[in-house]
Amino acid sequence: MTESALPLDGLTVVEVSSFVAAPLCGMTLSQLGAEVIRVDPIGGASDVQRWPLAADGTSIYWTGLNKGKRSATIDLRSPDGHELVQRLIIEGDGIVVTNAAGLTWLGHEALAAKRRDVIHVQLLGRGDGSTGVDYTVNAGLGYPLVTGPADHAGAINHVLPAWDVCCGLYAALAVVTAVRHRERSGAGTRISLALEDVALATAANLGLLTEPQVNGTQRERLGNAIYGQYGQDFISSDGARFMVVTLTGRHFRDLLAVTGTDVAVSALAEALGADFGSEGDRYRYRDVLSSLFATWFSDHTADEITTALSDTTVLFERYRTFAEVAAG
Repeated sequence: MTESALPLDGLTVVEVSSFVAAPLCGMTLSQLGAEVIRVDPIGGASDVQRWPLAADGTSIYWTGLNKGKRSATIDLRSPDGHELVQRLIIEGDGIVVTNAAGLTWLGHEALAAKRRDVIHVQLLGRGDGSTGVDYTVNAGLGYPLVTGPADHAGAINHVLPAWDVCCGLYAALAVVTAVRHRERSGAGTRISLALEDVALATAANLGLLTEPQVNGTQRERLGNAIYGQYGQDFISSDGARFMVVTLTGRHFRDLLAVTGTDVAVSALAEALGADFGSEGDRYRYRDVLSSLFATWFSDHTADEITTALSDTTVLFERYRTFAEVAAG
């Protein structure tokens, strides 16, 4: 798709934001062709110096989430500044995305009084309007207590701000949906989207909240294994680590063939009364299966493993650092 054919070409969105979710929403809309104007207070918003920083002090994080946007620095404490931001919204396409809370002049009611078809997207921490960020929302959701090694007793936070990312993408979809609704009905839309609600909905949709309600069970901590499927990490003879996944019977048969464990796994299935054509049994007996496969991985170098697995349907990837990924 060429730049001139981008679906949101000609649409203007005003973003008054900071941190991850709202800026990601704006960047996503920009990548779809919208002209996004990020409005910051004089001196920058609270995320302007967020780490990591370049040698000159520039926030690499801030730059990454604000690519492709236009920028306006306005005195957001003054009535004149308030009026200027309102004009940017109202005289543009009447669309604003913000996570700024408690600003009456930027609220839906104030803007809708000036333009009835305004599209107002407000990102919140929690559905009741109280404060919440990705790291605190995640702590109350359950994920940190099923993340990490099986024998670990405490909570482990993952490093990806998953709910910020999900919320930002949902917000972008909300803007597109509201624009479509306005085109058809002429009506504006008021949208409130909370990190906590996005996180709860995602966990529920994936069955993590339904499982204890229906089965009365608590999801176990699995390390690098995959719940309900066969997946495990292995180390090569030269110290490289690989993640290996078999989602289907064919994947699993190919893994047996490449590791030369067909006979051993057949004998194991007979001894256990297991059917390794079933993903449930592959998951149930994952530890003993992994012990059989581990020998092959530890006997081969990373290059040998990559070559061998590349000729099969087995899903795999070598673990890499961010620096290795950036270097290509």
